[in-house]
Amino acid sequence: MNIALLSMDGFLFALRWFHVFFGVIWIGLLYYFNFVQGPFFAETDAPTKSQAIQKLLPRALWWFRWGAMFTLITGILLVTGRTHQGFSFASSWGVNILTGMSLATVMWFNVWFIIWPNQKVVIASATQVAGGGTVIPEAAACAAKAGLASRTNVLFSIPVLFFMSAARNLNVTVDESSKFGLCAALIAIVILGLEFNAIKGKTGPLTTVKGVIHCGFALALVMYAIVEITL
Repeated sequence: MNIALLSMDGFLFALRWFHVFFGVIWIGLLYYFNFVQGPFFAETDAPTKSQAIQKLLPRALWWFRWGAMFTLITGILLVTGRTHQGFSFASSWGVNILTGMSLATVMWFNVWFIIWPNQKVVIASATQVAGGGTVIPEAAACAAKAGLASRTNVLFSIPVLFFMSAARNLNVTVDESSKFGLCAALIAIVILGLEFNAIKGKTGPLTTVKGVIHCGFALALVMYAIVEITL
C-alpha cells in the first residue's frame, strides 16, 4: 500500500500545510495588533491599557514571534525541497517565490530584532509603573519604533500574500529576453528603501489603518509591474 503522505510529494505537502498554519498565526496576529489592538489602546483608559500591556501583550507577542520563526523555517525547507525536484528560480515560480520570500524575511527580521526588543521595554515599563515604580524613559520611543516596524510589516504582508499566491496561480512570461538581474535589483531597492524608513523614518501614510492597507495594495501593484516589465 502506497501512503501518499510518506512520499516526497507528501513531505512537501506537509511542509506547505505547516507553512500556512504558522503563517496564519503570524499574519493574523500582525493584523490584530494593527487593526484591533492599536485603535483599542488609543481609546481605552490608562488602567485597562496597562493591564493589557502586562498580561495580554506578552502572550500575543509569544505566538507572534514564534509564528514568524516557524513560517520562515518551513518556507525555506519547502523551497529547498522544490529546488531539489528541479524547480528553477529562473522561472515564473522562482521570481514570485523569491520576491515573496525576500519580503517575508525582512518582516521576520522586523519581528525579532525591532518589534520584540522594543516591546519588551514597553512591557517592562508598564509592569514597573504598576508596581509603584516610574516609567522607563525610553519606553515611549521604543513603542514608536515597534509601531513603525509593525506598520511596515502590514505594508509588506499584502505583496507577500500576492506573490506567494502568484507562484502557483499566476504565470509570468519568462524567456531569453528576461532581465532577472534588473528585476532583482529593482525589487531590492524598493524593499530596502522601505525597510530603511522602518528603522529610521516615520509612519507617514502608514499612520492609519486605511492608509497602510491602501499603501500595501499600491506596493503590490508596483512590484508586480516591475516583474512584468523586466521579464
